[in-house]
Order: sequence, then structure tokens, then C-alpha cells
Amino acid sequence: MRKNVWRIEGHAANAVDGRVVWAPKKSLWNTGIVVGAIALAPSHFSWSAFVVFLVLSYVTLLLGHSLGMHRRLIHKTYDCPKSFERLLIWLGVLVGMAGPFGILRIHDLRDWAQRQPACHDFFAHRRGLMVDAFWQLHCTFEFSHPPRFLIEPEFKEDPWYRLMEATWPLHQLALGLVLYVAGGLDWVVWGVLVRVAVSVTSHWVVTYFAHNPGPGHWNVPGAAVQASNLPGWAFLTHGECWHNNHHAFPESARMGIASGEWDPGWEVLRLFERVRLVSNLGIPRPEFKRDDLEEVEGGSRVPVF
Repeated sequence: MRKNVWRIEGHAANAVDGRVVWAPKKSLWNTGIVVGAIALAPSHFSWSAFVVFLVLSYVTLLLGHSLGMHRRLIHKTYDCPKSFERLLIWLGVLVGMAGPFGILRIHDLRDWAQRQPACHDFFAHRRGLMVDAFWQLHCTFEFSHPPRFLIEPEFKEDPWYRLMEATWPLHQLALGLVLYVAGGLDWVVWGVLVRVAVSVTSHWVVTYFAHNPGPGHWNVPGAAVQASNLPGWAFLTHGECWHNNHHAFPESARMGIASGEWDPGWEVLRLFERVRLVSNLGIPRPEFKRDDLEEVEGGSRVPVF
């Protein structure tokens, strides 16, 4: 039986007190990517470049972010050879949000804060869309009493992940060179600038709506934020839309757990399992171990597999 992975020590920490501050590197990176995409995309459009954008976006977000960064690196919901894990994480780096340690830190601090009795609006996404967009894409949060963030040695001391963390923006240049040789400047603009701008922005949009009030099967008692499911968005979010399920069962590699909740990421993992690239896929803990959950009226109590 898998257990959720915790990297936060927050016994003396406070998830409410602190302030939102501008993060220059983060802000300039995201602004530069978006401005470059808006300025160059119209004059460098071609159907082949658009196809490159679609394919690379879906592959890097599905394999790299959802399966690599989220379900493997962060939650360890399945096992796989280290070489395959590194490939998935590299694809996650190509998404263009941060390096592996940065993704771990962003996710775990938010997850810890949301599971406290109260947390700052920065972590709860309670403010309006435009305020939250500025906060999440251009700022960071300075705690008055911060928790300790600890990365396991298997990742922290791994030379590959240390290299990915130190060089993550440069991988867009390497990909851009390959695209330029293969298809010219049009492919670079749409395969790098437009793709990263859309990927980073869409990830924030899903995060915003998945952590605001909406449908779901489960409540986590005592948590300041109850995540929502976003029906109808499974394909575009690779199954990450079933976020209420994920908050209830972070140990599960499958996020769409009830009848009709399609999870493309889970389907790909099952395919990888058949060809022995992954194993020991996590599933929701059994019903007798769900004392830490409350079922929402009308929710699906028994996962369908």
C-alpha cells in the first residue's frame, strides 16, 4: 500500500502570515515568453508549425508534467527504471515552468498550506482571476514563519536532476535549435515560444479552477482548501481535472476513479505497464483506511477499476 510523500516540516510554521512579493526571474521569464509568442506567432504561422505546437504541447504536458513531474517525482505513485524516470522528468523540464526541484517546492508548499486549517489567499486561489494570474505567474510568497522543505537524497543528490535544475531554461534553446534545423523559424516560434506560453498559462488556469469551489466526491476534514473536479476537461488536462479525487487519494496513479471519469494519464500508464516500463501502479487506499475523508453527498464511494 503506497503512502503519500511529505517533504514539508511545518510544526512551527504558519500558512497564513506572510506577503506576496514580485519574483523578478520568474516574472521576466514568463513575460518574455508570452510577449515573444504574441509578437512572432502571427507572422510565423504555418500548418506544420501548428502541428508541431500541438504534438509537443500534449507530449510534454502528458508524459513530462502529469506522469513525470506530478505522478512520479512528486507523489511516487508508480515505479519505473531510473533511466525512464529521467526521460519523463526531462520532458517535464521542456514544459518550461521550472526545474524538478522548483516544481517539487512549488507543489509541496501549496499542498501543505492548503491542508492546514487556514492558509493565505495565495495558496487558496481565492482572489479574482487577474490577481491570481499575477501572483502565480509573477510572484512568490514570503512566509513570516516558513516551513522546512526537504528533498529526498535520491533526487537531491542525483547529478541528472541537479543538472536539470541548474539548466532548465537552456533546454528550450536546445530544442529550438533542433526545430530550426527541421522546420525553420516557424517551428521554433510555435514549438518553443507559443508552446511554453500556452503550457504555463493553461497549467495555472487548471490549478486556479481546480482549487476553487466545484463538484467533487470527497472532503478532507480540517483542510482550508477542498479541491474540485472539472468534468469535461479530461483530454485537455490529461486526467488532472479530477483534482478532488487527487486530494483525497494522492497515493493513486489514477485520478479519474469513478465511473465515467476518463483519465488519459492512467491509460498511458497502463500501456507502459504492459510493456514493462512501469510497475506497482498506486490505486486509492481501501475503504477501511479512509477515516481521514468525508464523502460528499452523491459522491462515488467505491472506485471503479
